[in-house]
Amino acid sequence: MLPTWMFVYHISLWYNLNFWQLLRKEKLPVDKVENIPLDMNQFRMLFSTCKVPGITRDSVVSYFRTESEGSSPSHIAVLCRGRVFVFDVLHEGSLITPPEILRQLTYIYKKCHNEPDGPGIAALTSEERTRWAKAREYLISLDPENLTLLEKIQNSLLVYSIEDGSPHVTPEDYSQLSAMTLTGDPTVRWGDKSYNLISFSNGVFGCNCDHAPYDAMVMVKISYYVDEKIFENEGRWKGSEKVRDIPLPKELVFTVDEKILNDVNQAKAQFLKQASDLQIAVYSFTSFGKKLTKKKRLHPDTFIQLALQLAYYRLHGRPGCCYETAMTRYFYHGRTETVRSCTIEAVRWCQSMQDPSTSLFEQQQKMLQAFAKHNKMMKDCSTGKGFDRHLLGLSLIAKEEGLPVPELFRDPLFSRSGGGGNFVLSTSLIGYLRVQGMVVPMVHNGYGFFYHIREDRFVVACSAWKSCPETDAKKLVQLTFHAFHDMMQLMNIPNL
Repeated sequence: MLPTWMFVYHISLWYNLNFWQLLRKEKLPVDKVENIPLDMNQFRMLFSTCKVPGITRDSVVSYFRTESEGSSPSHIAVLCRGRVFVFDVLHEGSLITPPEILRQLTYIYKKCHNEPDGPGIAALTSEERTRWAKAREYLISLDPENLTLLEKIQNSLLVYSIEDGSPHVTPEDYSQLSAMTLTGDPTVRWGDKSYNLISFSNGVFGCNCDHAPYDAMVMVKISYYVDEKIFENEGRWKGSEKVRDIPLPKELVFTVDEKILNDVNQAKAQFLKQASDLQIAVYSFTSFGKKLTKKKRLHPDTFIQLALQLAYYRLHGRPGCCYETAMTRYFYHGRTETVRSCTIEAVRWCQSMQDPSTSLFEQQQKMLQAFAKHNKMMKDCSTGKGFDRHLLGLSLIAKEEGLPVPELFRDPLFSRSGGGGNFVLSTSLIGYLRVQGMVVPMVHNGYGFFYHIREDRFVVACSAWKSCPETDAKKLVQLTFHAFHDMMQLMNIPNL
């Protein structure tokens, strides 16, 4: 019997391919903020892009071309039960239809579920980078054809992952789905690929991407596009059911030996060990959302950032150095800048909230000062007035030129403030749509904290390492929700 997802997922995959065609034809509308166009270069890296491991340094390779630039790969790779298949998504110059996609996926599914599992070469991509680079070199030395197969995966439009699991999910609790999307079966994820589209056997889907080529908003954009199209068409294909005589998917069969199979098993064990150490809590706060915060003239993103500062302060008894993403796409090829949310104003407000002798009015005023500071920082960082990327550039130049590391970067306070990738809170707003994201903590005693904002709710995704005795993702989310209520109560005191 075919699983439910078969009758959902060919539609979803087809809309992903429509998005690819928009990019190929340069028809994707330019993103704008208050009528100011944003740089769209990152979208070139969404399809047919892959990180390639090197012994000392990785490289990002993109095979994508627009139609005006020339030909671009038009096949996808499908990973199922440790095996790899590819098929072309164009036939006689046009996209294959959802019924044709269903035929291809059904062929792969039946083959994998009626025959032994494959070697699971994909698990190697979850290994430590140098170990994966060495394993890859060895794999190629076994048989030159292995390089051809690796390149076929590297230049594929995307990797479509067929997972056997059925994650539980409700509109209030996305924890299990997020965990399985982030840390699922490593033999059906190509960790280096810019885009892994993951289907589960109960019709739920998610996606994984490599952060190096692009930022989260690219993934948010395509996810929302697919989501909207499915809603518009009630998840159904309304065109022809006819399936043309298109070539069946081709399996990529690697030449392997005992060493490679041992490397795969070691990679799987290492990945699953680390995955089992990750605590993930993804919940919806449904008492209010963007609508009420805007009504109180509070910026919703700043609202969540300050609630997180208060939650962390209450849980750990100290301020938490915090990274928040600011996008710099106002600039040519702009990516991100760091907003350091743990300001003096935020800390003073947190202290006042824990001091019974501080009046509600004073707490409110300190909170509004913290809001003003954060809003200004976000604006400054988005418009090129941040400093973290500049400092990163200086430290990298010193390394590349073989110069001694400048004194600033050796100062213990630089690390304690989050510098050098040491932020205890690694956070980002995923936007104002129906798309949620997830990230692991930057440091062992830290948290990953991503969220999205809707009219009537905030959805928060928090991660922590179980092996760290002092962190607790679930507790931090609960305290953040508690802080939301406390902050709203401050805005309801008389004489505002």
